[in-house]
Amino acid sequence: MSFLVVGRKLQIGTGLRGGKRGATSNLVITISGLHGTGKSTIARAISQVFHLRHISAGELFRQIAVKRGLTVSELSALSDADQSIDDLVDDRTRQEAKQGNVVLDGLLTGWLLKDEADIKIFFIAPEKVRIERIARREGISYHAAREATLLRERLERRRFNRFYGVDIRDLSIYDLVINTGVLSVKANLQVITTFIRGYVKAHRRQ
Repeated sequence: MSFLVVGRKLQIGTGLRGGKRGATSNLVITISGLHGTGKSTIARAISQVFHLRHISAGELFRQIAVKRGLTVSELSALSDADQSIDDLVDDRTRQEAKQGNVVLDGLLTGWLLKDEADIKIFFIAPEKVRIERIARREGISYHAAREATLLRERLERRRFNRFYGVDIRDLSIYDLVINTGVLSVKANLQVITTFIRGYVKAHRRQ
């Protein structure tokens, strides 16, 4: 099976703030998951399907790293002692969510916007699949990608627990959890768009 619904049940009457029939007004969707699960790829596709904006927390983090002349791993290590780096990304994420009409992807985005987002989605995938994707994307060896990714994720788990009191392995807040390593990107997108359309349809009846 490629997907399952977990956490809170579909909440009738809490989304689509001020929306019109035939529109997805103010819809806020978060897509979270470990690195290499395809968050940005599918978030970008969803934004196109539903005519929403797309903001990637990971891309914001990478932009900070470039400006400081650091690698992502180096910035992650620095962030372990300096919460102000995460604060920059968090503030931008909250600002974008307030504007509505947006898909936001990032490892902590679901938790950060757990009371504001209409739909919260989490991606999982086998480690081998994730590392292979990252190695291809970065143009590096599998070994190098695995070493850097697992180190980054260990630092993030520790940092998020210390700064936010969040265990990112807790999936109870999410409306949909999907294994992106089972199906193709196109098939995963079909599952997710069907779920979102069902949500939107349920709220239009209110």
